[in-house]
Amino acid sequence: MATVEKMPMLQEGYERLNAELKRLKIERPQIVDAIEEARAHGDLSENAEYHAAKERQGQIEASIADIEDKLSRAQIIDPRDLSGDKIVFGATVTLLDEDDKPVKYQIVGQTEADAKSGRISYNSPMGRALIGRSVDDEVEVSVPAGERYYVVSKIEFI
Repeated sequence: MATVEKMPMLQEGYERLNAELKRLKIERPQIVDAIEEARAHGDLSENAEYHAAKERQGQIEASIADIEDKLSRAQIIDPRDLSGDKIVFGATVTLLDEDDKPVKYQIVGQTEADAKSGRISYNSPMGRALIGRSVDDEVEVSVPAGERYYVVSKIEFI
């Protein structure tokens, strides 16, 4: 029997997915109404409104299925419950780059990642390079711009 792979995420990410699911489920009957209205306009082969509404319906149904799958596999992790001297999911890490400039990242789930706000996925190249590291460890990461080198300066669970 196949095992279901858990999807780690923070409470905030879980709530954001739940809100998106509710929004899509509210939009679902509106699309059905739009399809019915477009169908009433006659010839479906040349009815752009009908085809657009059907396409949107497909997108909504696919998104709902995807979000429901993620929520069913969610493993909610609260970083404040964690501790230790190794980088794990949920940790906030301060790194020093090659110029000793500090860079701060939080290791989060795939659906929560936003590099601009310092939240990187645990299975991104940077996330994979950091998991399991300790303070003072050197980290080498391959990024599109080339190789980057960092030193772990601080690990927090906030």
